[in-house]
Amino acid sequence: MLLGRVTGTVVASRKEPLMEGMTLLLIRQIDVDDSDQDGYVVAVDSVGAGVGEVVLYASGSSARQTALTKDRPCDAVIMAIVDTWEVDGDVVYSK
Repeated sequence: MLLGRVTGTVVASRKEPLMEGMTLLLIRQIDVDDSDQDGYVVAVDSVGAGVGEVVLYASGSSARQTALTKDRPCDAVIMAIVDTWEVDGDVVYSK
């Protein structure tokens, strides 16, 4: 699993029929010190995340192991919305 921040939405009016009805969000990976990393990924949202929220996401074959994405052609899925995280006893992020 990776930490990321939802930075936007992706709309595709024509897509693979197995992807119909799925919400696609744009994510930027972040480090445990809450700093942005290079690059973006488009992920299927399985938890109702919104722009600006910090999320946990999986990519690769792991992305196809949620109830929503099973046997569907996706490479990344948001699996959780982060409330807080600590590093060495210090709270780095709190929603």
